[in-house]
Amino acid sequence: MRLISWNIDSLNAALTGTSDRAAKTREVLHKIHDLDPDIIAIQETKLRATGPTKKHQTVLAEDFPEYDYVWRSSEEPARKGYAGTMYLYKKDLTPKATYPVIGAPEPMDEEGRIITLEFPDYFVTEVYTPNSGNGLKRLAERQAWDEKYIAYLQKLDQEKPVIASGDYNCAHTPIDLKHPENNHHSAGFTDEERRDFTALLDAGFTDTFRKINGNVEGVYSWWAQRVRTAKANNSGWRIDYWLTSNRIADKVKRSEMIDTGSRADHCPILLDISL
Repeated sequence: MRLISWNIDSLNAALTGTSDRAAKTREVLHKIHDLDPDIIAIQETKLRATGPTKKHQTVLAEDFPEYDYVWRSSEEPARKGYAGTMYLYKKDLTPKATYPVIGAPEPMDEEGRIITLEFPDYFVTEVYTPNSGNGLKRLAERQAWDEKYIAYLQKLDQEKPVIASGDYNCAHTPIDLKHPENNHHSAGFTDEERRDFTALLDAGFTDTFRKINGNVEGVYSWWAQRVRTAKANNSGWRIDYWLTSNRIADKVKRSEMIDTGSRADHCPILLDISL
């Protein structure tokens, strides 16, 4: 089975935008399609509460005709057109989709951050983890989210094995970002966030990239758009992950990044697993 996960930074812009960046994003979408994944997880869709518009639906039908999809958008009292997640999956698959409320600080549960697909023998779930924000203003709420999310994954794992992906907004170790020495107090690399990610792995989950690739350095999944030289200089962070329950980690064959050329922000991540 092949799965791809990507924080797309606005599916809305990708499907209907006319900018150079929107064109680059569509090129990456076409590249994802050509890799023929069984399941595609998308974060930060930024769709309306009512989901894909008719225009979005038309483009999805043209570009991904082999796929059905489910989505979850931000709803009041959360901000409109914020966050959001989506799954596309091959039409021969028949998962049961759920949209969990984990008891996170308001309004995080209304921001469309988690979708889970249940299959007979395993779960596939994606997350768009809240960012701790400028000045770490949301760090305490982020830590509360982490606690609830870990408990949610553990509950799934008690039923059947879990394959989890998404933008976790955390570089776990110093080799997961280019300049750890300058970012000790930056959102995504605080001691608190890193401890929470360790707690997530200790709860029974494997970082598949590290399992397959060891302690390789200089491989990242996000480069700041606002820093023009970030991508060219590979000044990135690895904050997007494929995790699995420990008991199926040995079934992982590939876990890697998908090149997006000069396009900054997140790149898609690929998982091949033999279930």
